[in-house]
This record gives sequence, C-alpha cells and structure tokens, in this order.
Amino acid sequence: MTVLPVLHPVLLLALCLPVLAAAVWALVRARAGADRVTWALRIALVLACTALAFRPGVPDGAARSVATDVDIVIALDNTASMLAEDWAGEEGERRMDGVAADVRAIVAEYPGARFALIAFDDSAQLRLPLTTDTSALMASIEVMSPPPADRASGSSIGIAAPVLEQTLRNAQESAAGRARMVFYLGDGEQTAADEPESFAGSAELVDGGAVLGYGTAEGGRIPRVDAGVDGPSGEYLEDPGTGEPALSRIDESALGTIAEQLGVPYQHRQAGDDPELPAAPAETTTVADQATPGARTELSWILAIAVAVLLLAEVLVASTRIGRTLRLARPAKGGAR
Repeated sequence: MTVLPVLHPVLLLALCLPVLAAAVWALVRARAGADRVTWALRIALVLACTALAFRPGVPDGAARSVATDVDIVIALDNTASMLAEDWAGEEGERRMDGVAADVRAIVAEYPGARFALIAFDDSAQLRLPLTTDTSALMASIEVMSPPPADRASGSSIGIAAPVLEQTLRNAQESAAGRARMVFYLGDGEQTAADEPESFAGSAELVDGGAVLGYGTAEGGRIPRVDAGVDGPSGEYLEDPGTGEPALSRIDESALGTIAEQLGVPYQHRQAGDDPELPAAPAETTTVADQATPGARTELSWILAIAVAVLLLAEVLVASTRIGRTLRLARPAKGGAR
C-alpha cells in the first residue's frame, strides 16, 4: 500500500483529527438510538474523507517495455516538388504533410531507436546526427523548406548517397552491435542532367527499411518559394514552355531502383493509408516486464464511492429532520392567528 496525500500528512491530520474528535464526543453524549446512528455515520464520513485525502494505492510496476536497439537513418527529399499539392487529392495537402505523418509512424514503430536525418535538394546535408530525441527529429522536419525558386538548380534523387553511406559507416564503427535501417522518402523526380548516384554502396550496411514514394502520376502544382519569404509565396511555379502551372509527377521507376540498390522494399504512399513498416531485426528488439518507478493502481475511487454514499445518508437525515420541523411548525402558526 502506498499513499500520495494531497497535502502534507501532518497538515492533513491537523485538519481532520479535531473534526473526528468532535464527532466522537457527540456520539458519546448522544442518548437516542437514532442520534447515535447519525453520529456514527458522520464519524465514518470523516474517516473516509481523511483516507481519500491520503490517496491510497497499491504498487503496480509490471509495465511491459519494448526497446529497439537499432539506428535509423531517414533520407528526405527537400526539393520544391515535395510541396506539390497532390497528397490528399482535391484537398490540396502537400506531399510533405504525408512525409511528416509517416515519420511520426516510424518513430512510434521503433521505440528506443536512434534517429538521424539527411535532407537533400541540390545538395545533401546531415541535418540531425543519431539521437533518441524524437522531438528534435520532428522539429527538424517541420521547419524544413526547399531552396528559393530563383536559387534552385537541377536536383538529383541520388545526391544523398555519399552522405548516407558515411553516416551508416560511422554508426557501424561507433556501435557495432546495433542494427541499421534506412528510410528514403521522396517523389523520385530527377531534374539534374546527369544520371542519379547509386545507393548500392550502402546496401551492405543496411539491415532493413523502406523507400516511400509520394505523389501521383497525374501530378500536382508546386507552390513557389521565394527568397526572403517564410514559406510558399502563394503563387505556383510555371512551366516555361506554356506559362501554365508546372506539375510534379512521381517517378516510381526511379524510386524502385533506389529500393533495389538499398535492398529494401518500395511503397507508394497515399493519404489515409498507414505505411507498412518492416519489423526491426529480431535480435535488436527486447520486450520485458520491468518495474516502472512510481507506477501504482489508485484506490481512491473506492473511497470516493463510500464518501458519496455517506453524504447521501447525511442529506436524507437532514431532509427528514427539516420535514419534521416544518410539520411541527404549521399547527403552531395556525394557533397564533
């Protein structure tokens, strides 16, 4: 049995004991049987309220914990096309909205894992080194923005390959016993003139993961990001040839090639569907029943029911006495007239 009093125990006793003493004294002095029952109920009410204020409970430390001893590297396409508004059809949500939701799903699927974030547009950078701070991971994604339209040059879907391989090798050297997973999130649209770099060099370092593709074959309009503007400007990129809004289309063939190079499956992501995330390597996942500091089962609800019943009894007694007093007072008023 444990207690979590709402006030310091000494203060609680100082408040409750005088009331209890007064109720006991009244019970001793009561002569009528009904009065003695009433004061006995009041003593029980004081004791129940006092016990409720101490918030009793029983220890409950049998919490099942799951830990994933794995390093996860997320390679994220941060080009302007990831702002294309074809994630949720006519609702106009952007592909990056789907990315954020899927990253949250990845974080939830692998509790205890370390995460790193590589963002790439016309260059690739390690935005977040391996860390268990998932809040920092989500914050990094939420503040990401593609290069301004007037500064953007052709981008390669494979430009992150060298950074990814180096990140995986560093993880292997620093923690050889941990597995490594890679999730590549992008639309596969290659706008650089050269062939995309290969991810094959990372394959031997990867124990699982997936390539997640965003966008539609019909394409989506791309909001324009201008220099000095916080986020899209409200306009859309135009096709130089027609002057109409430019459309970005997913290239699932290119994304499938990346998946083959990494040795992981490819999935086309759509709004409303949860990603099919692979299980972490079995040897890296531990499930255990272990004590959780402070874990307890509250018993206060039982005392609260007892207090409610005793209060109801007190209300019934008071109602009965008020009714009796009113009945006795009516003849007296009539005689005074």
